[in-house]
Amino acid sequence: MPANKKLLFLPGDGIGPEVMRQVRRVIDWLDRKRNVTFDVTEGLVGGAALDAYGVALKDETLADALAADAVLLGAVGGPKWDNPSDYTKRPEAGLLMLRKELGLFANLRPAVVFDALVDASTLKPDVIRGLDIMIVRELTGGVYFGEPRGISDIGNGERRGVNTQVYTTSEIRRVARVAFELARKRNRKVHSMEKANVMESGLLWRQEVTKLHQEEFQDVELHHMYADNGAMQLLKNPRQFDVIVTDNLFGDILSDEAAMMTGSLGMLPSASLGAPDANGGRKALYEPVHGSAPDIAGKDLANPCATLLSFAMCLRYSFDMEAEAGMLEKSIQNVLGGGMRTADIMAPGMARCSTTVMGDSILRELDKLAS
Repeated sequence: MPANKKLLFLPGDGIGPEVMRQVRRVIDWLDRKRNVTFDVTEGLVGGAALDAYGVALKDETLADALAADAVLLGAVGGPKWDNPSDYTKRPEAGLLMLRKELGLFANLRPAVVFDALVDASTLKPDVIRGLDIMIVRELTGGVYFGEPRGISDIGNGERRGVNTQVYTTSEIRRVARVAFELARKRNRKVHSMEKANVMESGLLWRQEVTKLHQEEFQDVELHHMYADNGAMQLLKNPRQFDVIVTDNLFGDILSDEAAMMTGSLGMLPSASLGAPDANGGRKALYEPVHGSAPDIAGKDLANPCATLLSFAMCLRYSFDMEAEAGMLEKSIQNVLGGGMRTADIMAPGMARCSTTVMGDSILRELDKLAS
């Protein structure tokens, strides 16, 4: 099979290179055992790029990202590069530039509770057992980017802070379409969350999502829910949800809430998708939800599962390799079921292991599933 699947690897900072190394091992396994070849290019981003080039993302790396079918990122940031006086010199500036230049408007955050980790959640096991939610967050609009914005002096010792919550029809429809299309491949149910009762942008959101549903997706069940009720329902009865679609601000909050319901950030992947091109392909960036964890960097202690699950999302959404994505997810589930744990998810009676040993165990499970 020709090497026509172009991947850009950006290991980044902290534990990023360590967890990305385990993805390399899975790619090598796919080449050997499944005759699937990837054309992998590697670059620097974040603090690593600042140290090497003085910028968080150099133009050549951005060009590689634009040319790739998908980008896989480890983690960016760390106290070494904290520079509040110049935001462009912070590692996170490289990630934000990637999102902007690739046009990544839809952020996909799965919240899945593995059976073996059900006790790691702060919620009761009978509430979250079997949880499998996909939150689709609009990533490039809304109150984080709306104009006007700023802080101004209005006299008499008073200042005023202004941010603008703004959405257009096309911005709402394109992210809602992603949610409906995902739901078609899952359980055909979408909850759209906003505050249509008090916000005009929320009312427009509800109207446009409803219109798109009626025009193109009547085979998918659609429910509207106020975002504050949605936050409550996530804790009360999370298994009522399949796909949730919401704006940038509410998505930021709700996806973090759902993340902690699963028990560990070390298990959570994410994807950010752009608009489909003429051939149906999308620019895409895949990354674990966890940070760079500089305190354990270089010690072979990090949990690689979130990064491996991000690669599984990459296989599924960028390369339509559902079988291989499922195999990787099942292998991780089996290893956890067998009692292997990195430090972040360690529990009494389990076997604590290193990053490398976790990778070894997952590769052995892949061998079993492939035989």
